[in-house]
Amino acid sequence: MWKRILVGNASEQNETKRAMKSRHLTMIAIGGTIGTGIFLSAGSAIATAGPASALFSYFIVGIFCYAVVISLGEMAAYIPVSGTFAVFGTRFFSPALGFTLGWNYWLQCELTAAAVILQFWDPRITAWEWALIIVTPIFAMQLIHVRVYGESEYWFAMIKVLMIIVFIFVGLIYDWGGVHGRAGPGLANFRNGQAFVGGFSAFAQTFVYAFYSYGGVELVSLAAGESASPHKSVPRAIRATFFRIVIFYILTILTIGLNINYQDPTLLSSATSSNVAASPVTVVFQRAGFGAAAHVINAVLLTAVLSATNSCFYASSRMLLSMARAGHAPRIFGWVNSRGVPVPALLLSLAVSFVTFLTTIWGEGVVFTWLLDLTGISSLLVWGTIGVISLRFRAAWRAQGRSLSDLPYRQPIFPILPIATVVLSILMFAAQGYSSVVQQPFSPQNIVATYIGLVVYIACYIGYWIYERFWLGQTTHLVPLLEVDLDTDAVWQPGGGEKLRAQEAEAREKRDAEDLAAGKRTKVMLRKVGRYVA
Repeated sequence: MWKRILVGNASEQNETKRAMKSRHLTMIAIGGTIGTGIFLSAGSAIATAGPASALFSYFIVGIFCYAVVISLGEMAAYIPVSGTFAVFGTRFFSPALGFTLGWNYWLQCELTAAAVILQFWDPRITAWEWALIIVTPIFAMQLIHVRVYGESEYWFAMIKVLMIIVFIFVGLIYDWGGVHGRAGPGLANFRNGQAFVGGFSAFAQTFVYAFYSYGGVELVSLAAGESASPHKSVPRAIRATFFRIVIFYILTILTIGLNINYQDPTLLSSATSSNVAASPVTVVFQRAGFGAAAHVINAVLLTAVLSATNSCFYASSRMLLSMARAGHAPRIFGWVNSRGVPVPALLLSLAVSFVTFLTTIWGEGVVFTWLLDLTGISSLLVWGTIGVISLRFRAAWRAQGRSLSDLPYRQPIFPILPIATVVLSILMFAAQGYSSVVQQPFSPQNIVATYIGLVVYIACYIGYWIYERFWLGQTTHLVPLLEVDLDTDAVWQPGGGEKLRAQEAEAREKRDAEDLAAGKRTKVMLRKVGRYVA
């Protein structure tokens, strides 16, 4: 009876559904994870090190992010599975790495930030009440079907994208003095020694905010496991990531830095306060003369929060599902109902989300800061490891004599991108460690916050290695290159790529010819432009 109530007809035999379309995946890649990070931590980055340092930090992490997505996209387009990098870690490197990546990623959660950003809307409503309001509808939507997630995320992302574009235009026009009766700051915030503040130590601190903002770029690879025609939709979505980085991160941080001085009290500074102020996006709109629209802007921010929560539930449940089926989590979390929904995994995600209740005990800013550090360092470790996995994937591909033409998407300038990913992760981690030690006033809490993610990562890896070595009795740790599984869940078997591409090209030519014969020249032209752009 309890099984029927809690998980319905879920079982190990059911599978997830490939119901997400290409437009869903592309929009998820462009704007799916724009949320609490860019609206909250961007302000803290500027307040910590100045606008130019924050901009440079977001640019460096953007390059890092792009390298990660490209490297991961090559593997996800060929083997589109829900667990993505955790599955790839198990297959291409070692089961211990897959276990470590899976649990580290699952622990990342943005729900506390959802409560934080809504404090500005109505402080009379407590954080836990807002968390409950956000969680309940998202959880209900996730229970219906993956198509509901795809469609809701498509429109959530569309709203966020339009709002960010409007924000950039309004912010730049205001900064250049284009708003009547309001003198814009121009380049004042970048002059007189205000561009770079606090030296290298402060600059290094901004990396954790940038990582938190960029967090979730790997979501498109998780969604590949439930997308139709992943060999076409995943490469298209991966390419869209570049525009996301330039428009929605670089230009946003530039606009905020131009309009708000780093010493402005409205900028977020959760590291030194138990309460968090308004979003800098809202502040810029208010200063540009749109004060009456503040609540409208916050309504859009609510959409961003709902979207981030939606993505968080999806990612954590699919990762837990993948780990359960790989033997890295209790088997019950591998159950899926007839609609393709991993109900037990979603229920656990729901339970963990109520960690946001802690914010009413210690103060929203304190809990937000600790989660920021944990998720930022965790993202850094996961991304760096993806570079290692990419190198192992190509090494196994070459060792088994596979042709690169069989890859649906081939990363450019290999092996520069995965090597850059590994090197950047090491340098950034060292920079953050240095910053935590020299930061004044010295606080052991800063060192703990920096290294707690690394401790969790190492504990997971060594713990599984001990289990594997002494409980399972396995003496081989690394998967031999010739034994790497490159066929299970692949979009096609060796040699099948060129054949399928030829069939698709023939079908496209036939459809274009039929439309031309019917006089639909504009439709054919737009379709060809779409193919070229994608």
